[in-house]
Amino acid sequence: MSTRIAVLPGDGIGSEIMPQAVRVLEIIGQACGRTFELTSAQVGGAAIDATGFPLPVETLDLAKSSDAVLLGAVGGPKWEGLEYERRPERALLGLREQLGLFANLRPAKIHAPLIGASSLKPEIIDGIDVLVVRELTGGIYFGTPKGIEKTSTGFRGFNTEVYTTEEIRRIAKVAFEAAKKRRGLVHSIDKANVLESSELWRREVIKVHENFSDVELRHMYVDNCAMQLVRYPKQFDVIVTTNLFGDILSDEAAMLTGSIGMLPSASMGATVGMFEPIHGSAPDIAGKNMANPIGMIASVAMMLTYAWNLSEEAQLIDTAIEKTLEEGFRTKDIEGPGTTLLGTQEMGDQIVKQLKALVA
Repeated sequence: MSTRIAVLPGDGIGSEIMPQAVRVLEIIGQACGRTFELTSAQVGGAAIDATGFPLPVETLDLAKSSDAVLLGAVGGPKWEGLEYERRPERALLGLREQLGLFANLRPAKIHAPLIGASSLKPEIIDGIDVLVVRELTGGIYFGTPKGIEKTSTGFRGFNTEVYTTEEIRRIAKVAFEAAKKRRGLVHSIDKANVLESSELWRREVIKVHENFSDVELRHMYVDNCAMQLVRYPKQFDVIVTTNLFGDILSDEAAMLTGSIGMLPSASMGATVGMFEPIHGSAPDIAGKNMANPIGMIASVAMMLTYAWNLSEEAQLIDTAIEKTLEEGFRTKDIEGPGTTLLGTQEMGDQIVKQLKALVA
């Protein structure tokens, strides 16, 4: 069986972590008898330098014609002076919109060997397993009107938070269905006490919940949720929230696990899913062989699970990561006393070694 995957390394550390993910994918392909046809393309700042556009037509066409998209990271200070519509981040928004990727799944699960790497006390984070379900194609990132206009005293910047019944109901359905396969609890996060868009959000989530009587629904304001994530994160199972709130809360949840470099994500919607680590391009360490490739490699595991239901193969990758950590190997972001510091390539080597042993 042949499967087409668009490989988009992007900017910064993307070109360093992506090869490690590809190595893992090739091993899995050999083990399960599946041929992965990998086609690379430019996106983000790299695409701007080459073509003048963050999301060239060729890259978008490749993504649309593939069975899945594997993305590294985009952005960096080099392109911050460009107008908004030409910045690297517009490529992300464009891919999400054009591929219909309305649901972003971001797991935050602690690896036992990394309990000491978190900034929180071990008893607070031991055993956490949270899934943030973030709405991805609505809200303030896409709402109109938006812009910067001149006024009599200076300038006025404005963005619009907009949600429709359909947008809210479809993401709520994803969250409830995910919870049915987990602990059966959904926290819906909003700011319904001050925002009309959040009032509609809460109303529609409640309506969708009527079809999921076996799942418990709780509501929480976003500011309280931010506090509760660091106070008692084990109370959460599935968190469903808006584009903006999900962007912020998922990064906070990631740090509970020790490093944002550890965590993958899956963006789903229509027929082509996109899989990427949740961290950015980290230009300060790009090219130094310091980046943690685990989030990128774990994104391959999520791709196998959510794109093709290859959960057993995905578990092999997760096990290889766990065994590598158990042996004390660390990149700089998760380094601790008594551990062995490795670079990006070397960490990839160790995970590949463990994976080869598992599939042998």
